[in-house]
Order: sequence, then structure tokens, then C-alpha cells
Amino acid sequence: MKRIITFLTSICVAAAASADNSRYVNLFMGTAGDHGQVTPGAQMPMGLTSVCPDSRPGQHAGYDYEVPEISGISVNRMSGTGGAGGGGNVRILPATPGTKVCIVKGTEKAVPGYYETALDNGVKVFLTASKHCAIERYVFPKDGDKVLFVDFDSAIDHRRNECSSKQLSDRTFEGWVKSSTVCNFGVYKNYWRLWTSVPFSAEVAEDGKTAVLRFDPSVREVEVRVGLSSIDEDSAGAELSAIAGKSFSTLRKEAAKAWSRVLGLVDVKGSTLEQRKLFYTSLYRVYLSPFDATFSGMYRGTDGLVRTASDWTFMSGWSMWDTYRAKFPIITLLDPDAASDICRSLVSLYKTGKLNWATMNEPTLTVRTEHSQITLLDAWVKGVRGFDMAEAFPAMEAEADEGHKPGARNGLTRNAPDQKMETIYDLWAMGQIAGIIGNKEAAKRYGEEAETFFEQVWKKEFMTITPDFVRMRGNGMYQGTRWQYRWAMPVFADKMKEWVGEEELASQLSEFFDRHLFNQGNEPDIQTPFMFNLFGHPERTDSLVHALLTDEKMIHLYGGNAEYPEPFVGRAFRDRLDGYAPEMDEDDGTMSGWYMFCQMGLYPVCLGTDRYELFTPLFKKIVLHLKDHDVTIVRKCDPASAGGVEVDGRRLPGFSISHKELTGAKKIVYVQQK
Repeated sequence: MKRIITFLTSICVAAAASADNSRYVNLFMGTAGDHGQVTPGAQMPMGLTSVCPDSRPGQHAGYDYEVPEISGISVNRMSGTGGAGGGGNVRILPATPGTKVCIVKGTEKAVPGYYETALDNGVKVFLTASKHCAIERYVFPKDGDKVLFVDFDSAIDHRRNECSSKQLSDRTFEGWVKSSTVCNFGVYKNYWRLWTSVPFSAEVAEDGKTAVLRFDPSVREVEVRVGLSSIDEDSAGAELSAIAGKSFSTLRKEAAKAWSRVLGLVDVKGSTLEQRKLFYTSLYRVYLSPFDATFSGMYRGTDGLVRTASDWTFMSGWSMWDTYRAKFPIITLLDPDAASDICRSLVSLYKTGKLNWATMNEPTLTVRTEHSQITLLDAWVKGVRGFDMAEAFPAMEAEADEGHKPGARNGLTRNAPDQKMETIYDLWAMGQIAGIIGNKEAAKRYGEEAETFFEQVWKKEFMTITPDFVRMRGNGMYQGTRWQYRWAMPVFADKMKEWVGEEELASQLSEFFDRHLFNQGNEPDIQTPFMFNLFGHPERTDSLVHALLTDEKMIHLYGGNAEYPEPFVGRAFRDRLDGYAPEMDEDDGTMSGWYMFCQMGLYPVCLGTDRYELFTPLFKKIVLHLKDHDVTIVRKCDPASAGGVEVDGRRLPGFSISHKELTGAKKIVYVQQK
């Protein structure tokens, strides 16, 4: 039975003595059933390890609040990405094999970087993490077996699994595991080393895939640390050595401090407690990936070779079909240094062997990487530096050429109408990048190809609206309706206005929302609420976004992959166990980034340009703590009723602002209509 109770704020404050923004993060939001596919695991910002119980049976990221039985505690996962999930490696169950073990509901606590619970066999579990290590503390009852069952071959999706293990001492094992990437398109390989705080006697299975670790009956507490690396076992061991002198408490505090920095990038005031919790929970989830995959200045590329990253951090773990739309733009705005490492990592990915979906030689858990060029372009035009787009451009061109071949797995595919629209955006971005790097011929070629292709596809597939436009399944597209994909190229809004007329487009967009055809459960149309700004009606964006955030009677017809059997009525984001709309993937921080932009009153509708569309923020005051100075955003008007925007006392001519104007401002004020 679905629970609809709201979690008490005390869950989020249990381990936080200071009044930082961590107290607003509810790690249990969206963990019940298929309502976001997220977990409360202990993790550092963009840390490789995310240590958490795996439910039996589990959801896509392993954990489901509504399933108390667990298969054990594993060290990695990817948040909200759907499919068959991924991760779940090096799983430990504090019981003998075959024992049914359940979480005692009501004992779970989780704050950023920390998780604890009691199990029904009397064992208490405490979890924290460093960037590359899982730290697990097990406290046993006085009586009973003191045993840990370790599954070296565990995985959330077991279809491609291979593993190897070797006992080094009475406290140490090491080995490696290969597992399916999310959606099973590729394989990642992680090396690991496991250390225990007290000696054990090990009973290792003949195939080396499992081991039972038995401890002296007098032992009451065992700490297990698991180091991960994509380089080799010794590298994983070096990660353990780096934290060897630090206690569990110290590591927990370091994780809390790291999250405090991230969650302190923005301060918000006004609105409700729930809205503040939604904001900071969203910011938390934006920073769960990509993963820091640099080990002592080294990283492994998708070509299998080890490379050096001496003055930067190589990141891996991509879900670009989703994340390019909102997650990476929010990081670019708030944290350009992190965005620089992300972009440099994407350039390296192009150079070492990139496929649109995962390769068979990934350094860590990942999903897919198409539209990476849009993220690179978007970051560059917003001032992020430290990466060389010219290095990646030959691979981008090869990717585009590959897409022309029948049955090509990689490249810019041009089959279904949705694929065509997304390919057009990639081609447009390549033209813009070519211009930036000084390749005039390619800039002209890709620019013209994108524009010609858009006219051909949009006029044939999307311009003339028919009754069939509402269909999601069986319409020849992967996810989405023709109504939803109709708006997929906002950078060509002027072309659409030329062919249809600005007022007619605004009217059609109003029909789209009036008929509840917007799908907040998936990404292809998440930019549409803000497109009224492009069609001369910013007041409609203003009122619509406010309704999406606050209206308890909002009607939703579509889930992540199909129409709902019955419409879902309510807000799609709520501070509850079933915190997201049914079947909605949180999609690795994409939906969280979208929600944050909505609450802050700005959105990058035309990715790859430096513009943000503006509307009334939900909060009365927002302070962006940028690298060089603070930007204060103030709402002096009623919700959804801004009459204009003033930047440092100067009235903007409309409801659009450049990245440079935004980040260079000291104070931005939304003023009341006259």
C-alpha cells in the first residue's frame, strides 16, 4: 500500500547540529515505489561510492522504502535513471547466507553523507562515505552469530556480471567486478579492496563469488571499508590508505562538510518549509553525479588506457539524454569550476572512444552520452573555460557521419521524428562550436544542415496538428508525443513564428497546457512552460510555472513512458515518500535541476545560448553565492505577477537576461505590475 505521509523535518536534522542548508534535505523523498527511483544512500558530492541497503526485490537504484527486506548493503548505484538500474556491487549482509533480514522501519535516519538503521536481527548499521570508499559500521547484539556474508558478484542488474576475489589477510580481500551499465548497453569494471577493523575467519565459496566472514563471539562492532578504483586493486587499496587514520566520526563529518559547501551555493528565504526542502533536496540530487573517477591523478578512458589528470578531476557516469537539459546548466550557473571539470571530462570521452550509449569498457557506472556537444557549447557561451572544444570536434564530426549509416549504433540518428528533432539540436550545436573554434566551413555546413533539416522535419511532422498528436505509445517515437516534441527546438522559435505566426503559436501552446498535454514525468518537453516568453506572452509563463509548483489540482495525463490509466492529479514534486509523480524518473538530477530553476524564476530555454527566460521566483529572496561575489534576487511582487525586472536599478526591456548580466549583477528585483 502506498504511503502518503510526509516525513518529519527531524529526519533531516538528526545528525546536523549546525544550521546549514543540509537540514532541509529529505533523502527519503521519492524512495517509495516507482516515484523517482532515488535512494537515501551515504555519498559525497559526486562521489564514486553510494553505500545503501538494497531492497529485496529492489527498485532501479536498489532501494525501495516500501520493501523492508534487504539483500544487503552495497557500495554503488546511480540515482533515478530507470531501466533495470545499475550498481549494487560488493554487497554485505550482516547475517548467515539465506537469512531473511529486514529494516526496522521507523529507525532509519539519513542526512547528506550519512545513513543509519536497525535490522530485525538486532544488528545496527551506520554508513558514510569518502569520494572513493564506502565506510560501513555494524554493531551486533551481544548474543548470536557475528558474521558478514559478502557477495563479490552482486549487482542490481546481473546480466553481464563477472567477478574475481582474493583473500590477502585475515582482515583484507581484494578483487574486481564487471557489471552492466544502466539499460545494459555496456559494461563497467571497478577494482576494489575490502578491509575490516577486526580479524575474521573466512569461508570462501569454491567459485570465489561469495565469502562468509566470521568474527570472534566477543566482538560487538565491526567496521568495513571498501575502496573502489577503475585503475587496479592497488589503486583501490591506496584509497583505503588515504583514510586509514580517520575515524568513522571524522569521515562522517568530512562528508557533512562537503555537502554543506554544495548546499551553501544558494540561500533562499520566503515561501514554505516544504518548498525550501524541495529546493535543497533537488540541489543535493543534482550533485550525486557525474562521479569523481580520478585516482591519485590517474583515470582510465573508454579505450582502456590509463591517463593523467594532474591539475583537474576526471568525471564519469553520464546520463546526457536527460542531464544536458537542466542538471548541467544549473551546475554551470552555480559552480563553474565543477562545470569545467565536467566539460574537460566530456572532451576526454570524445577522444578516448565515445558511443551514444555506454561502451563495453566504461571506468564506472554510466548510461548514455548523446547531446554532450550541447553541454559543452552551453558551458562555453556562459564563460566556463579550462577545456578545448577543438580537441573534441573531430570525434563529433565522426559521430555525425556515423549516424547516416543504416543500423548505426552511434552517431546522430535520423529515423523517428523524435530522433530527428534531437539530431537537429546536435547539428546546430556543432555549427556553433565550429564557429567558436574558427572552422568557418564546418560552421556554415552544420548551421545550414540544421536549419534545412529542421524546416523539413517540422513542417512535415509537427506543424499541422492532428488528433494523433496526443498519442505516446505506438506513435513511432521512443518517449513523448508529437505535441510534446513539437516544441523541441526553441532555438528555431523565429522560424516557427515565420511559418505559423507568433500569436497562433502562443495560442497553440496555450491549448497544449489547457488540455494537460504537457508531460512533467519525462524530459522532452520540460522547456515548454517557459516558451511563452519566446512568443510574446511572459505573463503566461509566470502564471503557469507558479501553478506547476503549487497547484494541488494540476492534472497529469502522461507518465514516464505512457499515458496513465487514470490521470494523476496533484503536484509532481512533493516532500513525501512518494515524492515525484508516479513512474517519473528523477533522471540523475535532471528533474531536480528543472525544479530549482522554476523556484528561482529563471530558465535556460535555448541551451547553447547565453540567455535565461525570467518569471516570478517562488522565494522572496535568493542569494547566489558565486565564485567572486553574491547575486541577490528579490521578489517585491505577488507570486506570478511580476510587472518587470530591475538589475542593479536598471529596468530590463523584457523578461530575458544574459548569463553575463545575471552573474555580474549585485541585485535583481522582480517588481509589481503597475
